[in-house]
Amino acid sequence: MEYMTGPVTSTQGNILCCQCGVAIPPNPANMCVGCLRAQVDITEGIPKQSTLHFCKQCQRYLQPPGTWIQCTLESRELLALCLKKIKASLSKVRLIDAGFIWTEPHSKRLKLKLTVQKEVINGAVLQQVFVVEYLVQSQMCEDCHRIEAKDFWKAVVQVRQKKKMCSHCHNNTFYGLDFYYSSKQQAQKMVDFLQCTVPSRSKSSQRLISHDIHSNVYNYKSTFSVEIVPICKDNVVCLSPKLAQSLGNMSQICVCIRVTSTVHLIDPRTLQIAEIDGNTYWRHPFNSLFHPKQLEEFIIMDINRVQEKKKVAGAGARSNKHTLAEAWVRKTSELDTDHQYFCCTHLGHILNPGDLVLGFDLANCNLNDEFANKMNPHEIPDVVLIKKSYDRTKRQRRRNWKLRELERDREGADTDDERQYQDFLEDLEEDEAIRKNVNIYRNADIPVESDTDDDGAPRISLAEMLEDLHISEDATGGEGANMMTE
Repeated sequence: MEYMTGPVTSTQGNILCCQCGVAIPPNPANMCVGCLRAQVDITEGIPKQSTLHFCKQCQRYLQPPGTWIQCTLESRELLALCLKKIKASLSKVRLIDAGFIWTEPHSKRLKLKLTVQKEVINGAVLQQVFVVEYLVQSQMCEDCHRIEAKDFWKAVVQVRQKKKMCSHCHNNTFYGLDFYYSSKQQAQKMVDFLQCTVPSRSKSSQRLISHDIHSNVYNYKSTFSVEIVPICKDNVVCLSPKLAQSLGNMSQICVCIRVTSTVHLIDPRTLQIAEIDGNTYWRHPFNSLFHPKQLEEFIIMDINRVQEKKKVAGAGARSNKHTLAEAWVRKTSELDTDHQYFCCTHLGHILNPGDLVLGFDLANCNLNDEFANKMNPHEIPDVVLIKKSYDRTKRQRRRNWKLRELERDREGADTDDERQYQDFLEDLEEDEAIRKNVNIYRNADIPVESDTDDDGAPRISLAEMLEDLHISEDATGGEGANMMTE
């Protein structure tokens, strides 16, 4: 008798399939995989074909019941949308994997390969792979339908600013823009933004377009009217006596130095400053005395800085950024005469004898203002200086920064529009508070000059500029560039 000295190994026996008789490992169903799939179809009840609605105009897909979403081909968003179409039928099986099968982009077909599992006879788990085909049908969305029907807006925001063209004009001119929106909520956000940005007041109205008496649904078109205060930077204004007294007994003739959510005024004779919000302005309205085109150029003949004057009782705060000065000026158009003007100015920190400065001539003009006509003539200054004048051509040539802007035809641009754009660029250079929320990019085409060559004009430092980013077609170094190095 021989004995087995090695370890005893146990092997699993096979059984015969109860349908076809093939030897298989034991399983709860006692059937092979082929016979089990023939007996049980776990994809029964799952549709093998479905439909997706696609808008050609805006390239969006319909997500029932009424939402249109942007999806690219074979993206995760499109995959989720396709699965939601058969979500109810997939609740009885376990989804293991899902992915797209490539189809021609113009075939209007999308094929989805799904792998599912389900417990079948006697606890056996069967896994099956199948394909669901989606037919892409064209359907115009509601937004595109309104655009094609020329009825695409449901709310409009009318932004207006009432201005007088000149001091001797009696008619008011409205300047403004209209913003159209597809929903009332978007228009309301625009109104809230304007009220937080500039002093303004608003009114709203709505007009009934249609009414469904069965579902009690009303279709309205809303209109929001926003009126901005007619005061801009560098305007000379005349306050009412009551308002001037409430602001600390400041002079009625003031200069607007900035417009944010409030109107910032400064008294050029005392440096007293005040802020007027929208509610205060509409209770005590006032207008600008001059149009910006009426600015005249003066030359500083002599200037003396004035020591800080003693505050009178009830006076308000004074500006720490300006210096009070007394100046004798002469118009550049009257250099052949000996006529000079005396004035007080808040620009004593930047003006020197011989400098050119822009200002308004009040002595030789006819003021058409309700409050200015009632003032004592001795209290009205002869000249109000606004800002120092620099050589614009030289400033443009040495400007080593730029702004991002939409493409426009500079050759066919209006000269007045171009002048206003250059004024805006100069305001960015002169006032740091204005440019703090503006992205300024360095212009590599213009070399950086040293500070010793500066002629005194305000300039933006390199620390405030952003490097302009240029993205090429291929980040690897050109189209088809090889990243392998030998």
